[in-house]
Amino acid sequence: MILTGALINFATVVAGTFVGLFAGKLLNERIRTATMSAVALITIGIAVPGLLDSSKPLVPILSLVIGTVIGEALNIDAFVNRIGDKLQEKFRGHGKITEGFVTATLVFAVGAMTIMGSLDSGLKNDHTILIAKSVIDGISSIIFASTMGIGVAFAAISVLVIEGGIALLASLVAPLLTTAVINEITFVGSLLILGISGNLLGITKLRLLNMMPAMFLPILFCQFM
Repeated sequence: MILTGALINFATVVAGTFVGLFAGKLLNERIRTATMSAVALITIGIAVPGLLDSSKPLVPILSLVIGTVIGEALNIDAFVNRIGDKLQEKFRGHGKITEGFVTATLVFAVGAMTIMGSLDSGLKNDHTILIAKSVIDGISSIIFASTMGIGVAFAAISVLVIEGGIALLASLVAPLLTTAVINEITFVGSLLILGISGNLLGITKLRLLNMMPAMFLPILFCQFM
């Protein structure tokens, strides 16, 4: 089935979240704070490899600038935060919903493994890459959920929508997602992941959701550069 890889990834993120929620209850505040710093370092480690393959520096620059303008005009951050606030009321006591959702979505749903794995699922019915990614995401979700709470589980929906969408539309989007495009999308996404690290460490207060449109613009700009 085309969606097998995406569904497995969805399940591992949800399962990892609940393991992390249980583990988080065993941690005192000092350990939670230290673990949050560790999560920030992990996100840096995830981001760095994606910064190595960009060969068109103008593409990510234009993508981030124009994408941020679009995101700010739409005010995606405020919209998602309103949803997060409603979920926060429903799941009071289970961590910062919006922070967990945004952090995990950017980490789990951005990158070459997401794109290539989804294309393989859709074009070849080969789920090897997404299954390998599921193992990584499952472990990461345990760590994230132990400090950020149940919001991490909602990122599984983002994973399913993005991976499943690419898999189902693989025959249509594959010609657009050349190696150069994937590299630039990964580069922009990795920069956003680095932004997460800064936010987690309290160094920055970036509205990363308003920058997310930048991830799709390399598809356009790479056609002309």
